[in-house]
Amino acid sequence: MTYQFTVSPDFPPDHLSGWYIFNTWLQKQTGEGIHLEMYNSFQAQRSVIENDGIDLIYANPFDAAMLVRDKGFFPLVRPRGITDEAIIAVNADSAVHDVADLSPGTTIAMTDDPDVRMMGMILLEAGDIYANNSQTIPCDAYILVAKQLLQGHADVGVFLAEAYDNLSGLIKSKLRVLVRSEISVINHSLMLGPKLAHRQHEWQELLVAMGSDDKSTAVLKSLGFSAWEKIEYEEMEFMIDLMDTLAV
Repeated sequence: MTYQFTVSPDFPPDHLSGWYIFNTWLQKQTGEGIHLEMYNSFQAQRSVIENDGIDLIYANPFDAAMLVRDKGFFPLVRPRGITDEAIIAVNADSAVHDVADLSPGTTIAMTDDPDVRMMGMILLEAGDIYANNSQTIPCDAYILVAKQLLQGHADVGVFLAEAYDNLSGLIKSKLRVLVRSEISVINHSLMLGPKLAHRQHEWQELLVAMGSDDKSTAVLKSLGFSAWEKIEYEEMEFMIDLMDTLAV
């Protein structure tokens, strides 16, 4: 039997090959057939999840509630030392130096990354900017959010902090960060579906032990991670409750 694996579409593009390398490593270590399928949007990926087409996922925290409570997924591991934060940035030449300087009618460039959109809109509330008094320019990738700012089409851009930090030095020199969230407890996680539930603890131990040899360390590096750490079910429930609270 071949199990279906997917990755949240907001991973840095330069780590694409790393996920295929990781998938190959995981198949060899577990003895299971695992097919990695990437999706270009959260909507396309969520449609497959809702139709029970996914068995293993590196999931966006926004989808955690649906995966755990509706689809019976189990948390495995999360990357050590990496949390999801949002950044609000502007063109470096912008007259806006604080979120409080913004006014109704502000044009916002952002992706469909659900947890980053949510955190970004919470940050913009400090400037009395809400969905009903602003305009959104949808972008397929964070580099395109930056492009909208550089070309003057958007007043502000909402970025996943990790994605912003991974922009080239040249692009960042032409942008300016207004604010960065500091929530610290929201993160992507590797989650296992019901068909593989019987291997949850075995796979947790396997993944936590990654990095104990040069080969697995190289695989982690290709993902931009230093190590995996185990997620307790209670920790996942706490994050889900927090996401529900922030979404209100």
